[in-house]
Amino acid sequence: MTIGRLIEGRDAAVLTCHVTTTVRDAAAMLAERRIGALPVMQGESLAGIFSERDVIYRLHEFGPAVLERPVGDVMTAPAVTVTTDTTVLAALSLMTRRRIRHLPVVDEGRMAGFVSIGDLVKYRIDKIESEAEAMRSYIQMA
Repeated sequence: MTIGRLIEGRDAAVLTCHVTTTVRDAAAMLAERRIGALPVMQGESLAGIFSERDVIYRLHEFGPAVLERPVGDVMTAPAVTVTTDTTVLAALSLMTRRRIRHLPVVDEGRMAGFVSIGDLVKYRIDKIESEAEAMRSYIQMA
């Protein structure tokens, strides 16, 4: 299964912020939506990613004044990305190796989606449960 197939049925547009958005406003977006990260855009291009970790690390480093700085100053850049052709297992492996929980999906320089480790783990669990059920049915019929 590829990332493209995983995200193809999604209706909602990916929530993003701009490099000029303040850290305070971006952190509010994270809290209000109960999400862990936002892709940061500069025009149509992905400039980086802003996560809960960025908030914590920068608050520790710069103090509360960081809340008025633009996200572009504190985001993680460049963002680690995948393409729609990347397999779910390859994306999971990348996330594990890099110790990250969110991946922008980029094709031909444009953001095509955004996946979290939760999305990928859910897919894997669903697949394993489906395979187990198929095995149980096969055994019962034999």
